[in-house]
Amino acid sequence: MNRNARRGPVRALLLVGLAVPVAALAQIAPSDAEVRAYRGLHAAAAAGNVAAIERLLAAGADREASDGNGRTPLHVAVYRKQRAAARLLLAQGANANALDRQRYDVVTIAAVADDVPTLELVLAGGASAKNVTSPYDGTALIAAAHLGHVEVVRVLIAAGAPLDHVNNLTWTALMESIVLGDGGGRHIETLRALVQAGANVNISDRAGITPLAHARGRGYKEMVRILEQAGAQ
Repeated sequence: MNRNARRGPVRALLLVGLAVPVAALAQIAPSDAEVRAYRGLHAAAAAGNVAAIERLLAAGADREASDGNGRTPLHVAVYRKQRAAARLLLAQGANANALDRQRYDVVTIAAVADDVPTLELVLAGGASAKNVTSPYDGTALIAAAHLGHVEVVRVLIAAGAPLDHVNNLTWTALMESIVLGDGGGRHIETLRALVQAGANVNISDRAGITPLAHARGRGYKEMVRILEQAGAQ
């Protein structure tokens, strides 16, 4: 997992004062040891071996079989960026909206990885941008906004992701672009995309602090300007 993907849950936990192990909340990609131990469809998906996937499915292999972390072969293909394998699994009826043990779906996995081609592929294959995922009861859009993955945010907005979903930290995607962002260009453009799409700029957190107040408190001048122009209070 990349450093940004790990950093987010750590910062979120510190901000809300929750004593929950980070490993229980973060995405867990298949380790090298797990990949070496895979057999059948999981092994074929991890390797991107389309011919083996076709052969195994024709022989009746379970396309929804899960590994020790609840990952299906489709999850594994997406984690490993094996797009041809993912496309074939989807075409052969794999559940595009299955959740692993941490409650992540392939849309959120691709979003966190900033993997636009795979994201577009799974959305075209029936995955939904509206799924509530992760132990945070969040969405792929919230995860992408947190990380400042601007193009992913735009793709998810176009796919109908819920703009104002509130996770169990009481944050929307717009709020996370501020409180878990760094105020830099990626997060500014993420905020701009959300505002332009019609995200509610006045949904406060559990302490009653608005996005505008958070942006002002952090000295994020361009974010303040964007929010004020959108009517934030």
